[in-house]
Amino acid sequence: MSEPLHAHSALRLRLLLSALFLPLFLAGAAYFGQWAAGTGPGDSPGRGMLVVVAVVCAAFALLAAADLLVMVRRLRAERGTPAPR
Repeated sequence: MSEPLHAHSALRLRLLLSALFLPLFLAGAAYFGQWAAGTGPGDSPGRGMLVVVAVVCAAFALLAAADLLVMVRRLRAERGTPAPR
């Protein structure tokens, strides 16, 4: 058996990446949402495609926020610090 019994991911790296990409995805969702709101008929790219990109950015922002919360909780558990309620 070559794998450890209790494998751990790089929590601090995941925390850094989540903290970095959360504002980027939020900004992307806002930017593409505003762009979609300002498009007219016949514009390229079309409103539908811009809305799809804005929704994908928002979904990635939600995933990054959830991962950020999980990482903070796991790091606190490693330190033995109780989570705030």
